[in-house]
Amino acid sequence: MTSDVLVAYGTKNGSTAQIAEAVAEVLNKEGLTARARPAGSVEDLGDCEAVVVGGALYAGRWHKDARRFLRRHRRALAERPLWLFSSGPLDASAGERDIPPVPAVRRAMTRFDVREHVTFGGCLEEGARGRVAGMILRSGKGGDFRDFTAIEQWAAQIAQELAGARKD
Repeated sequence: MTSDVLVAYGTKNGSTAQIAEAVAEVLNKEGLTARARPAGSVEDLGDCEAVVVGGALYAGRWHKDARRFLRRHRRALAERPLWLFSSGPLDASAGERDIPPVPAVRRAMTRFDVREHVTFGGCLEEGARGRVAGMILRSGKGGDFRDFTAIEQWAAQIAQELAGARKD
């Protein structure tokens, strides 16, 4: 892989992938080379300089592909700047307050000296796969609660931090 920044993600219905793609797009606009990839498809980190990992939240757990990514690449991740994001609340809470990371993410933050973790609102719309997703949609609690302005601002902060590190 020849990316400066890898944005890996774990998603079930694609909304976390869209957040990862938005992050990569901002990083590219800021002059970095970034690529969003499904966490389960990344075999090695190659020569990437930094990593962003995102995972969808399901029943208080980070997506299994994001968790497995951290375990599988733990040695390489320990040598690179690392940011984490979660997506999931199906309400406006992510935009109203800081939502603490779920236990697996909290452990990863300590283990890897993560630069930052942020939780963004989630998205669950008609056609979503899974029994629980269907129950949530039938109860009328679905919708798109992602704030792409906040996502883009966060990605721009990452780009600024990486640009500062390159100058040092």
